[in-house]
Amino acid sequence: MSRLNNKLSGTDNVNDYAISATQLTRNFSNLTAVSALDLQVEKQTIYGFLGPNGSGKTTAIRLLTGLLKPSSGEVNILGCNLPKEAQNLRMKIGYMTQKFSLYDDLTVKENLQFVSKIYGLTPNEQKARLSELLSVHQLTQQSNQFADSMSGGQKQRLALAASVIHKPKLLFLDEPTSAVDPQNRREFWEQLFDLCDQGTTILVSTHYMDEAERCHKLAILENGIKRADDTPQNLMDNMAAQIVEIGAKDLRHIKDQLIQLPQVVSAAQLGTHLRVLVNKAEDDPVALLQQQPCLHTSDKLALVRPSLEDVFVSCTNQKITDDSSTTSQGGIG
Repeated sequence: MSRLNNKLSGTDNVNDYAISATQLTRNFSNLTAVSALDLQVEKQTIYGFLGPNGSGKTTAIRLLTGLLKPSSGEVNILGCNLPKEAQNLRMKIGYMTQKFSLYDDLTVKENLQFVSKIYGLTPNEQKARLSELLSVHQLTQQSNQFADSMSGGQKQRLALAASVIHKPKLLFLDEPTSAVDPQNRREFWEQLFDLCDQGTTILVSTHYMDEAERCHKLAILENGIKRADDTPQNLMDNMAAQIVEIGAKDLRHIKDQLIQLPQVVSAAQLGTHLRVLVNKAEDDPVALLQQQPCLHTSDKLALVRPSLEDVFVSCTNQKITDDSSTTSQGGIG
């Protein structure tokens, strides 16, 4: 724990960063996919990109891996300046794409053998590494199974094994759990923490709130712009809104009325309660809401702790308009 606290305390030494980007921008014709991104990711940490589809997560990762050239800005990855030294970086990083990108008509073992040859592993290194990875990722029994007949969770484990076969110092994961169930996602994250403890730095993009909370640090992206960047706990502690939870009848009507108030950032129904984000400048948010005609003296109002979803809504000022708003098991788009 002390090692992690030291890492998160902040430093100005560029050698402590696996990723350092300054004013990184990428334009596609009239569209700015990533805008003036400043980013510093410390070594041996898990850093998250949190944002909905179209927020610039994948484009940012492609810029940081050298697959895309920036329109402007500077990028240094593991001591390599991009895009000039992109070729030198290839052997130092791993990249797991959102879509399964291995060969469906090859077996698990054949896929790993193919990838190991790409990275130049000797026959002895290949044999030892494949045996290790099949065991670690629980794929030993599936070693002769064709990839196209595997479940989503099994494909996910295979893709991760392939991306770390050469023991990269830095691993990029682009929404790696979007097609698997919560149990497989939980197990996948346990493997990520093991990799991190072994010295690997990981940058992972996600639209799941529970995954974002697992990161040591994370950035919230919206329309290619970084809206926030800190530890999950600091983001929740320092958010620009206060959370009032309301227990009452006819929550739909109450919500429709409260979101008209200029002091209210958003409101979302979670089960039998309404969760209301009120501007932090408001001295007594509970009293403010109690005064509204749509509420009665018998209704229960309480100031509660913020969640990471609350932070996201506060940072992006998005209105949640339906009952299926993001929860710890849900996505934001």
